[in-house]
Parts: sequence; structure tokens; C-alpha cells
Amino acid sequence: MPRRMLALVALAEFLGMTLWFSATAVTGAIAADLALDAGAAAWLTMAVQAGFVAGTLASALASLPDLMNARTLFAIGCVVGAVANAGVTAASGASTAIACRFATGVALAWVYPPGLKIAAGWTTRRRGTALGVLVGALSIGSAFPHLLSALAARVAWRPLVLTASALALAGAVLVRGVVRDGPHVADTSPFNPRAAFRVFGGRGTRLATLGYLGHMWELYAMWTWIGPFAAASLAATGHAGPERLGSLVAFAAVASGAPGCVLAGLWADRLGKARVAGFAMVASGICAACAGLIFGAPPVVLGTFAAIWGFAVVADSAQFSALVSEHSPRDQVGTALTMQTSAGFLLTMLTIRLVPDAAGAIGWPWVFLLLAPGPLIGAWAMRALARDATS
Repeated sequence: MPRRMLALVALAEFLGMTLWFSATAVTGAIAADLALDAGAAAWLTMAVQAGFVAGTLASALASLPDLMNARTLFAIGCVVGAVANAGVTAASGASTAIACRFATGVALAWVYPPGLKIAAGWTTRRRGTALGVLVGALSIGSAFPHLLSALAARVAWRPLVLTASALALAGAVLVRGVVRDGPHVADTSPFNPRAAFRVFGGRGTRLATLGYLGHMWELYAMWTWIGPFAAASLAATGHAGPERLGSLVAFAAVASGAPGCVLAGLWADRLGKARVAGFAMVASGICAACAGLIFGAPPVVLGTFAAIWGFAVVADSAQFSALVSEHSPRDQVGTALTMQTSAGFLLTMLTIRLVPDAAGAIGWPWVFLLLAPGPLIGAWAMRALARDATS
């Protein structure tokens, strides 16, 4: 039963999270169709982050992931997100499109953290692996729109966005109709107005959250801008169709995180979650620092580098969630996961905005250098947490 439930939750997470990058993958086409300037196009991506932060913060303060059944909340998030995402196809200007993407982000706050809680409820000893599978599904779901964009370069952007909405609706049906609640976390708990702040009372939770912040400083900025980075690299060397090839590179970067999450989960349950997360952060930090060395390289080299970086950059993600769930009170796991997620995604808005500004100032080759400090700080936090576990 645990394996079957984990597989079903992972599938539902994949279906729901296709909404995240559904518009980002076709930003160029949307910007051209709606006559968006560069600032509005950037906000089309950032609006999802902003909505997600607002949604997770409001949910955590209200203890919604623990007050309400996680499967019900997940299904509601998928339905609301699907409708809001589909609204982009009817938008006539920047303000409507950005508002729809913001609403999509708010809805996804009811999909991702509740999904983590559902998975955590089905395991204790192998929680690192279980959450690794779930975050791996999130990676594939986030990558899928990039693949659609690359394979359907001549297809209008609206059907691609609507496809993501249809997949999210299927995720709602699956998680509400087939998935069941596990025995290892509380289904629901009474409202506690101090729960959102109480969960950070322990040193373990604080260190795990610091590591997560370092991880998020890098992750979504890399996922968002690795495609334009690759396109700029290919254009500089005269390759035809750099945007399409850039989308394939972005797909390789994001999708390779799926095996990274699963393998890291298996290693973490044997070697220790904090230790494995620290190793992954050192590897991804090195990739961020060295990205400029492969600018102008052939497509196969770009794709290989992106896959290696993508493997490392998200491999640690599930372990932060697992660590927080283990160091939090059993009846407040959902709130703890949601607060951690909210803080991390708030930080992503800064780095997503910084990267294009830095590219304009210093050029694309070395722009990812500004991401390297995040994983290095996170690795320090994981070393401290691993030391605490053995002392």
C-alpha cells in the first residue's frame, strides 16, 4: 500500500505541477501575441512565484495544511490552478495574463506542500526516498512544458497552456478519488495561531530551513534562465533555431532532477539526509561557478552540462522537506513544510529577477556566478546539522 500510494501521489504531483512552467515555456510567444515589454514578460514568470509565496504564507498562518485534509486541499489547488492557468489564453493584455499567473501560483500553494504531507504520511524509515520520488515527479512536471514547447515549435501557445490545465484537472481527480491518507502524520488538527512560528523553535528545523534557503537561491533561477542562457550561447556560435534548442536544454536541466531526487533519497536514507544534501549543494555550487566555461560550446556539451547541473541542483530538495518533517511536531508537519516552502520561494523571486539584470550588465557567460553563494551557505548548514546528529 505505501508504494502504491506513493506512486499515485507522485503521478498527481506531476500532473498538477505542469501548471508552473506552462506559460514560462512559451513566454516569447505570449509576449509577442500580447505585445508585452521585457518587464511584463519577466513578471509573467515572477507572478507565479509571488502567488505561490502569498498562498503558502497565508496557508501556513492559518495552519490550513493541518486544519484541512491534505488530499482535499490538493484537489482544490489543482482545479483552481487549472482554471486560472487557462485564463491566460483569454487574456487581452499584460495585467490580465499576470493576474492569472499570480492566481495559478496561489493555487499551487495548495498542491505542492500538501503533496509532501501526503507522501510523508505513508513512510517513516524511508521518508528521504519517498519525498525524493515526489520531488522528482515535480521536476518532470515542471520540465514537461519545455518539452512541449520544443517539440511543438510551430503550434500556437494557447493549446499548450490548455494542455497543462487539463493535466492538472486529471491530478485533482486522481488524488481525491484514488489516493488515501497515510498513518504516520495527523490527518487534521485543531487551529493553533502560534503553529506557524512554533515549528521553528528547534535548532534542527532552523538549520534545515537555512539549507533550503541556500538551495532555493539557486534552483528556480537556474531552472528559469538555463534555456535563455543556452539560446544565447548557441546564437553566439551561429546555430540555427537557438530558441528551440534552448528549450531542449532547459528540459534536460529540469527533467534530470527526477533521477537526482530519487537517487539522493535512496542515498540519504542510508548515509544521512543532511550529509547527502550537503554533497549535492557543493556539486551544484561548483556547476554554477563554472557555467561560463561551457558558454559557446556545442549543443551536446551544453545539454550534458545542463543535465549534470540539473541532477545536482534539485537532488537535495526533498531532503530539506524530510528533515523539517522529522524535526517538527507530528500534528504540525503540514504547517512546517508550508512555512519552509514559503520562505524559500520568496527568495527565488529575488534571484529570478537578478539574473536578467546581471546578464544585461555583464553578459550571459558568467551570469550564474551570482547563484553559487546560496548552495555553499546551505552546505555549511547541512554540515552543522549532520554534526549535531552524530554528537
